[in-house]
Amino acid sequence: MLHVYEFEVFKGQDGWLLAFPFDFDGGTQGADLAEVSAMAADWLKLEIEFRLMDGRDIPEATFGHEPTHEDGRILLVAVEASLDTVPAVTASEAAELLGVSRARVSQMLKAGLLMGFRKGRDSFITRYSVDARLREKPKAGRPKKAASKPKPKAAAKPTETC
Repeated sequence: MLHVYEFEVFKGQDGWLLAFPFDFDGGTQGADLAEVSAMAADWLKLEIEFRLMDGRDIPEATFGHEPTHEDGRILLVAVEASLDTVPAVTASEAAELLGVSRARVSQMLKAGLLMGFRKGRDSFITRYSVDARLREKPKAGRPKKAASKPKPKAAAKPTETC
């Protein structure tokens, strides 16, 4: 589905161009107009995809805004975003990529170690979260307990001398 929103672009104090959407919280930045435009499109696509995966509402777009900053200008950003545009693999494929069981993938989803969504009866895991998990290179087995600090030795008892 095509989503179109207005962003305000203006120069920040550090010289970067900042882009903030009128209908969402958040924003992005870039070194020049081409970069900030690409970053705004990327930001908007990811924001909509994450909202769809979480089952949250997508705000209705409003148009005709005026810049609120002295050097601000309006940037119209259009992106194609839906659950179909999310780079994802099935839960079984994620298990194979990660070298774990399908049940472990379900546990990892519930624990927030992987990100996924359901489409009908099928479960999908985002490639972003699978790739991030692979970069972490977690070790097999349970995490080891933190090493305990050695106990201080008791002070020697003073001896009496006569």
